[in-house]
Amino acid sequence: MSANVIDGKKVAKLIREQVSEDIQYWVSHGQRAPKLQAVIVGNNPASHTYVKAKTKACGEVGIESDTLILPDTVSETQVIEAIEKLNHNDEVDGILLQLPLPGHLPSWNIIEAIDYRKDVDGFHPMNMGRLAVGQPSFRPCTPAGIMELFNYYSIATKGKHAVIIGASNIVGKPMTLMISREDGAGKATVTLCHQYTKDLTRHTINADILISAAGTPKLITGPMIKEGAVVIDVGINRVADPDNERGYRLVGDCDFESTQEKANWITPVPGGVGPMTVAMLMKNTLLAAKDAIYQSE
Repeated sequence: MSANVIDGKKVAKLIREQVSEDIQYWVSHGQRAPKLQAVIVGNNPASHTYVKAKTKACGEVGIESDTLILPDTVSETQVIEAIEKLNHNDEVDGILLQLPLPGHLPSWNIIEAIDYRKDVDGFHPMNMGRLAVGQPSFRPCTPAGIMELFNYYSIATKGKHAVIIGASNIVGKPMTLMISREDGAGKATVTLCHQYTKDLTRHTINADILISAAGTPKLITGPMIKEGAVVIDVGINRVADPDNERGYRLVGDCDFESTQEKANWITPVPGGVGPMTVAMLMKNTLLAAKDAIYQSE
């Protein structure tokens, strides 16, 4: 048995094409193009790389974008003041605060300073709370992208046992809410595992759907998963590779070779969940622009 590979690039391309068509229609009827404002604090190379990829995607679908780079010595007050200016800028529809922030900055204070109506990452407590009670909100992009993959590939979640590894506010917790919701897609029974979970295999071996967002290379191997499981690998880890011109290669949390021999469906790394995260950011930014117009009428 060899697993069916879930092609995140293909599905993300379809979503971005739809966003692009919607923006063209939007602009042709007299509205300005949506705008995404990214904020980076410090010189973390990975953060700059991620933001460049996101702003490139913006250009491809017709979203305007700009990046504000603040020094890593900036204070919490200074970051919040910069965000407040963006909150009051009517030409900015979405604000993307690139994480992680330097250690001296309290991430959640700064996230909460973002106007929840411009929080296209879906991390603001207002959006997370609305997600928890089933109200319309900006959904965090990675879990939302995974739900889109389930929909596209007709992967059933209703009544299934989903095991999620990683309890972050970015992936694990919102993923738990989305896949277990009873008022829409989802309806799965969920086990949420984390670094303190004892005997991880006892949980993973019973998962119909296994979603790993632990950030640990090859944490999941073939013997740890159920025959015919759906394996969603959110991990993006750099491992040394002297044969690669960059000196490293990207791998997921799952050992792809051994897990694909038992899984029915599996996402690769790269090319699985990652492209979906960016596509959902584009979708959220367009939604924010539309909401801003409707609220002003």
